[in-house]
Amino acid sequence: MSLAIVLIVAAVLALVFILTVSVLRTLQVSSKGASGLQPIDVEAFRNLVDPTEDEYLRRRLLPAEFRAVRRERLRAVAAYVRVAGANAAALVQIGQNALVSTDAQTVEAARQLVNDALLLRRNATLVLMKIYVLLAWPNSGLLATPVLRGYERMSGAAMLLGRLQHPSVPVRPAAHW
Repeated sequence: MSLAIVLIVAAVLALVFILTVSVLRTLQVSSKGASGLQPIDVEAFRNLVDPTEDEYLRRRLLPAEFRAVRRERLRAVAAYVRVAGANAAALVQIGQNALVSTDAQTVEAARQLVNDALLLRRNATLVLMKIYVLLAWPNSGLLATPVLRGYERMSGAAMLLGRLQHPSVPVRPAAHW
């Protein structure tokens, strides 16, 4: 009996290790800079993480159909979270480069951007691990809203920094990044 428990614990720890390594590899900091930013459809992302949408699907679909649809939705959420994490990595570098500015407002905006981007990267890593577990148990709940809120906050900080550094250049709205 105790051997079985030890094997189960070892298998769970190995699974957590493998998931952590795979998630961290997808979120490695890149040196692409602003050109590495990829657009995210925030409204579609919001729809995918909305618990009322999941509840609606759960009521309308047969259990097997719901699990299949839920897995597809989880894969889509994972794709959005990976892009948000990659965008955060690029914005960390942009913010760090702006920290050397002589303008106090620019430095404060850059500091806020770096803090928001680092927090988003951490949340993205945790949410991706959750998503990979939920793919095995799709009936469980998903809390990806920290990534969505963090992405919106980081987008606002990036737009402020962009306006402070280049006042004559129009800044794109966060929903179309």
